[in-house]
Amino acid sequence: MNYSKDEIKQYVAEEDIKFIRLAFCDLSGRQKNISIHPDELDRAFTYGIAFDASAIPGFGDEVHSDLFLRPDTATLSLLPWRPDRGRVARMFCGITRPDGTPFEADTRQLLRKAVADAEKMGVTFAFGTEMEFYLFQRDEAGEPTRIPYDRAGYMDIAPEDKGENVRREICLTLEQMGIRPESSHHEEGPGQNEVDFRYSDPLSAADNAVTFLTVVKTIAARNGLYADFSPRPLEGRPGSGFHINMSVQGGAEALMHRAMGGILDKITDMTLFLNPTEQSYSRLGAHKAPKYISWSSNNRSQLIRVPAASGEYRRFELRSPDCTANPYLAFALLIYAGLDGVRAASSLPAPAD
Repeated sequence: MNYSKDEIKQYVAEEDIKFIRLAFCDLSGRQKNISIHPDELDRAFTYGIAFDASAIPGFGDEVHSDLFLRPDTATLSLLPWRPDRGRVARMFCGITRPDGTPFEADTRQLLRKAVADAEKMGVTFAFGTEMEFYLFQRDEAGEPTRIPYDRAGYMDIAPEDKGENVRREICLTLEQMGIRPESSHHEEGPGQNEVDFRYSDPLSAADNAVTFLTVVKTIAARNGLYADFSPRPLEGRPGSGFHINMSVQGGAEALMHRAMGGILDKITDMTLFLNPTEQSYSRLGAHKAPKYISWSSNNRSQLIRVPAASGEYRRFELRSPDCTANPYLAFALLIYAGLDGVRAASSLPAPAD
């Protein structure tokens, strides 16, 4: 919801909010923040809040290191796990240089520009995500172990599935923040879980993905557990993916296939950003994670899968990314690759059914 600056200040006063976290992401997609007091909101809205960019990997060195956070009022959300007295809220921010020009490495701004470029072509994208993670026990000192929280399997139920109450708490917390989970279940690996999200506009979907990582890690820690989003934390067990569902609208029925063609054409180069860690590649090619540049409407293990759906739910699913990817950068790259396919009227190879 778009709030005015005055509405934000009124809400902060009425809800006894004492800290506002100005959130942003580094190049890898890891969330960072600065907390300010309500008295600083006017300064934040007018001038931005300065921070030392040289301390953020990829943001520059000590020369010209001052950057500014400028809050996006549409992203205001309470953090439900913080105390009711002296509450804490969060807003995602744009990053600018001192003269107000956008910072080149602000991946949220890159995604915003990709959306605008798509709109200029009359094309609209929507994204829904499926995010997998493992829950591990902690030792007596509170440090993470590699002992799974349970030994349940795909879509098992309690008592074998010990994670159902944790997933319930995660989903309820997300709903309190205005984020709508679509479904959740136990995955194939021991202690492995998945939460899926209904499609939304690209910027909201990326914001929600970043928020989801924080919520899951926070709720897991409150339950004495460790949430692991790495691509393959257990050797010989299923890896965890960040499956990205995309829909394309713009008048022509063939748009979706053309966008898919563009993504297949550019996927080799994009994989550096969709799977940015060495461990990412131990996941690919095993336990239904894709290995080849292919697509199918039947075979679930292919790079792109077209689920059986129609109408507003018609979409395609890219199965290669994992949660070490920066969602803003991933979505921006997919939009530009899709637009390239639309321009070129790309055709699809034969499906790998």
